[in-house]
Amino acid sequence: MSFDLDALRRAVAAHGRVARVVVAEVAGSAPREVGASMLVWAGGQSGTIGGGALEFEAARQAFTRNGLTRHPLGPELGQCCGGAVTLLTEHYDANNLPEGEVIARGPGEMPLAVRRVLDRARARGETPAPQLVQGWMVEPVSPSALPVWIWGAGHVGRALVSVLSPLPGLALTWVDTAPERFPDEIPEGVTALPAPHPEQAMALAPRITAHLVLTYSHELDLALCHAALRHGFAFCGLIGSDTKWARFRRRLSALGHASARIDAICCPIGQKDLGKHPQAIAIGTAGQILRLQKGMDRAWPTHSSASGA
Repeated sequence: MSFDLDALRRAVAAHGRVARVVVAEVAGSAPREVGASMLVWAGGQSGTIGGGALEFEAARQAFTRNGLTRHPLGPELGQCCGGAVTLLTEHYDANNLPEGEVIARGPGEMPLAVRRVLDRARARGETPAPQLVQGWMVEPVSPSALPVWIWGAGHVGRALVSVLSPLPGLALTWVDTAPERFPDEIPEGVTALPAPHPEQAMALAPRITAHLVLTYSHELDLALCHAALRHGFAFCGLIGSDTKWARFRRRLSALGHASARIDAICCPIGQKDLGKHPQAIAIGTAGQILRLQKGMDRAWPTHSSASGA
């Protein structure tokens, strides 16, 4: 787990004052691990610290608490986990957003043990685990979010957005040909991009993007695959059957793409054995994206070279 600074910045930009609640310490059995966090704002929240009653109370009191609080899960909240959780609640707005690759904060002068953790991070490139050290909370900052562009707002596109949007470390852009193609409500943090000619929007995507192509039109799918091969990508997945992919391979080859490059496109996306229901396709595809994300994390660019204190 790590400090998702991108998510905090987006929440502050959208909602102003935001409370962040993080699991700082765990004793015994608990619903989530140290570093699990959630953001709370007036009228909403994102992320989870787990535990039902624990999360409900933490969200309810997010703006009346500040600092460390300890919660015995059984005696205080009636939960069967049997352990105790220490939470750190902090309030952020545009004026006090943290910076750095490791965020360390606490009361008084920084303890020597915390300085040693930060020194190891700077000198050796070691990423510290989230931890509470002598009353100071130390958290590594999450790598920059993996851009995921979802091309198509039909049934599968909507299922993918519903599955992927709650996951940390992903920046979702959702593309279709017209505003009316999208649902009335789009999840927090998802950017909707109406584009009459979606293939022309491919140039806007970073080259480290994961593309999921699943529009209403085979011709549009082909144009997007062609544009993706010309532009470059970290991952490109296409919905379709073996027959569709065989035809696309021939047509992409005729458009001048080498077989090795065409092979970089994954078709079909998801897991065949899960079935063809949109939600099943979305679950299988989410697994592909999570494996890609975890594989790229070590080499992913970070936010800043300075350590927070």
